[in-house]
Amino acid sequence: MTTTALNHPTIHQLNNGLTIIAEQLPVEAVNLNIWFQVGSAVEPDAINGMAHFLEHMMFKGTPNLKPGEFDRLVEQRGGVMNAATSQDYTHYYITTAPQNFAELAPFLLELVSNPSLPEDEFMREKKVVLEEIRRSEDNTMRRTYARAMETCFQSLPYRRSVLGPASVISEVTPEQMRQFHRQWYHPETMTVSAVGNLPVQTLIETVTAAWEKIAPQCYSPAPITVSFPTPEPPFAEIVRREYEDPQLQQAQLVMLWRVPGLNDLQETYPLDVLAAILGQGKVSRLFRQLREEEKLVSAVGAINSSQKLQGHFSVSARLPVENIAKVETAIQQQIKQLQEEPIRVSELNRIQTQVANRYIFANEKPSDRANLYGYFASQVGDLNAAINYSQIIRNLTPETIQQAAQRYLSPEAYGMVVLSPQQSSN
Repeated sequence: MTTTALNHPTIHQLNNGLTIIAEQLPVEAVNLNIWFQVGSAVEPDAINGMAHFLEHMMFKGTPNLKPGEFDRLVEQRGGVMNAATSQDYTHYYITTAPQNFAELAPFLLELVSNPSLPEDEFMREKKVVLEEIRRSEDNTMRRTYARAMETCFQSLPYRRSVLGPASVISEVTPEQMRQFHRQWYHPETMTVSAVGNLPVQTLIETVTAAWEKIAPQCYSPAPITVSFPTPEPPFAEIVRREYEDPQLQQAQLVMLWRVPGLNDLQETYPLDVLAAILGQGKVSRLFRQLREEEKLVSAVGAINSSQKLQGHFSVSARLPVENIAKVETAIQQQIKQLQEEPIRVSELNRIQTQVANRYIFANEKPSDRANLYGYFASQVGDLNAAINYSQIIRNLTPETIQQAAQRYLSPEAYGMVVLSPQQSSN
């Protein structure tokens, strides 16, 4: 494997398919990250939200750990723990002092591999998840994102909420959850990354020994039979969706393009740079024009989101309703300029340094590194993509950036979502 001076991960694979990634980092902490290749994208509509609900239930004990016991052990030792569910993955993590890693790491592995999923805890936690769904629906930013995804994707499961609808979660059963766990939580879908101030061999041996003890107690995996849809074609026209939102003080505008995702990784790099050129930082083109010079928006930004099956590129702004048309036209014109005129080398060099350095700075701590390795190993299957990201960005040329703008960011065809403050009835 090619590495830079900043990254020296070791990859170890067990005979059962479990991937372990370890790296010693001279910081007095150790992070253990456990990744599974399962998120809301693999769920049938009938159990949409199950991956997230299951994440909640993982901390409700095992045959050997009472509910709440793991939380108490971690907190008593000053550690932190959490979990997250996305469209393409679920991951669980703890950060501990090095001297506590050998004690706590096996417990986290046991929790995710052999949960009890008791019915009484299931019913109690269902109320918590339903309340989270309600709060999500009452959150302006999440409502805006939901509207944008529903507009961007017509058939891909990315158009659905990770939390799932309340009507579905209300009806799911403990047995459905056990079946979902059997289907997705096993070594072939699992990546364990451990980074911190312990020798690499110690990190690997701790995880291996814990797994060998846990494995005989685990469910036998159920066969995975998921048929993933193909990526959707680019927009053929401008598709507009307009909504009123009583909680807004200003309008929210989101323009969206369907772009390659992680399954077409090489195409995502110039799109990352295009997002930085257009709307990341105070010297980005849209920020300078729309906020600083013309004062048409209070906020503007751009992001390239690379999900596994297909990504989406978005430009968003917060602005007075009367400025919407002007801002949409200005964004179209900025994209046309990127298509027609190669970016100056001096501007590209600045943007490349910005993107590459942000990436490096975001991966300095043990938890950052463990996240990075777990994400790329589970989602891409290649750590070189993580290790060499900054260099790949720095090697992009003005022509490559221009070609990506021409290929993927049409100023005449995109999704357009506008949420406006509710009109007064007076």
